[in-house]
Amino acid sequence: MSEGVEWALHSCLNLAWIGPERAVTAARLASYHELPPAYLNKQLQALARAGIVTSVSGPKGGFRLARALDRITLMDVVAAVEGPDEAFRCTEIRQKGPGAGAPETYAAECAIAGAMGRADLAWRRELMAQTLDDIRARAELQAPAAPERLRHWFANV
Repeated sequence: MSEGVEWALHSCLNLAWIGPERAVTAARLASYHELPPAYLNKQLQALARAGIVTSVSGPKGGFRLARALDRITLMDVVAAVEGPDEAFRCTEIRQKGPGAGAPETYAAECAIAGAMGRADLAWRRELMAQTLDDIRARAELQAPAAPERLRHWFANV
């Protein structure tokens, strides 16, 4: 998974703490965590295409959340940034080399592909079961002052 997923998740949480009444530019969001603005903007555009954030034009433009945190799963963000493809792609290498002609290589599903597919499904289910609101609640328990500190920083920069 790329670092863009982490950046996108933090950006969504930051937008939630900033509030729905205010759009924030990619450059300002990037500066909060000292990230490259152009690369973060790419992640935010992917979130916008997925309907997770909205892009607002104009002098007070930027990004804001498109829906409530309890309606955004971690899988929504991962799929928006990384795409919907499974993490493991079987290329059927068992059908190459000296064992290629063996009938068992064609008759059954590859045991490795099956195991990886089940693992991928379990991973996706876990990500679908957690919302950004769950993450927000945990983050606020760990660092209760974080939302106010963030709002103050964005209000004064």
